[in-house]
Amino acid sequence: MRRFGPAGCRGGRNHNTCPPPEGRTLYRARDGKIMGVCKGLAEYFEVEPVWIRLFTILGALATGIWPALGIYILAGLLMKPKPVMPVRDIHEGEFYSSYVSSRKAALARLKEQFARLDRRIRRMEDAVTSRDFDWQRRFDDRR
Repeated sequence: MRRFGPAGCRGGRNHNTCPPPEGRTLYRARDGKIMGVCKGLAEYFEVEPVWIRLFTILGALATGIWPALGIYILAGLLMKPKPVMPVRDIHEGEFYSSYVSSRKAALARLKEQFARLDRRIRRMEDAVTSRDFDWQRRFDDRR
């Protein structure tokens, strides 16, 4: 059974003649054979990885090994690795993008967030351990 998408495009795992839908991002697969480039491309274009690998090998043989190998390594270095957990909202996507592009910036964001949480917890501890809270609790217990 063929599925037809926008403007009569054929969809499905093996017959994708349309451009990828908006919002999909090209990632390097974490469980690929060599750097995950071919599997990442296959997931992006919704084809079997064997076809991308075959195309890559034929391209390497047609252009000489070194140009294709250089392009492959460059693609492996430039493509972001696929997130371990699926990105659920725009904030997680922004964090993942910032982490992959600059780990120092992502670490600074995490430190800032934990510092804010620490300040909130300290304020709560101060409120709970204050004498006023103790007197208020005793007063409420006697009612």
